[in-house]
Amino acid sequence: MPGRCLLYYVTDRTQFPGDESARRHTLFAKIAEAARAGVDYVQLREKDLSTRELEALARELVGQIATLRTENRELRTRLLINSRTDISLTVGADGVHLRSDDVSPRDVRHLISRSGHWPLPTSHFLTAASCHTPADVVRAASEGADFTVFAPVFEKKDRPGIPPAGLNSLREACKAKISVLALGGVTLENAALCLEAGAAGVAGIRLFQENRIEDVVRALSRLGQVKSEKSN
Repeated sequence: MPGRCLLYYVTDRTQFPGDESARRHTLFAKIAEAARAGVDYVQLREKDLSTRELEALARELVGQIATLRTENRELRTRLLINSRTDISLTVGADGVHLRSDDVSPRDVRHLISRSGHWPLPTSHFLTAASCHTPADVVRAASEGADFTVFAPVFEKKDRPGIPPAGLNSLREACKAKISVLALGGVTLENAALCLEAGAAGVAGIRLFQENRIEDVVRALSRLGQVKSEKSN
């Protein structure tokens, strides 16, 4: 949509203070905050949980978002589960986020076509794909992904050993015929550079978890509008 900066909140409850109960409470509150503020996508990425724990958490979150949708029919937030297509389908999430070494988006579509009994919440099950090179983005587009997340664009303070792809690589990736969201060290200060490089939006963990999400959405929406005006 012209003038929109797509926003993707990636969760990590382990960054919240307190015990497990407190962290989960904060996670639910943060996701509700994201939904009410107009964040487009939330990826449940709690990699330390067992399959049973992840499924239970995902099911609760699907219920929470469903309740929020009944309160506000204009709410557009979609919940994706990291890597676990089976859990996504079982709990009725909106989609799955595939790692770069995961099954392909085409494989996911094939699974869904054979599984008509799954309780899909919408008519279209989303598949997002992690990409680290422009070639990854082109491949994801050819395999039917709905959008891609390109990372890491900038150096991350907590993972200094991983070299950033950089803005030039992001710019090349954005030439593919698919929406590309920038991830990795993205802040309110450098997000404009990602949009100028052609990104359709930005993704992040700390960007959303360490800030008031309404403020993040407002600031990035303004950047999206500026980008749209410049392109017209």
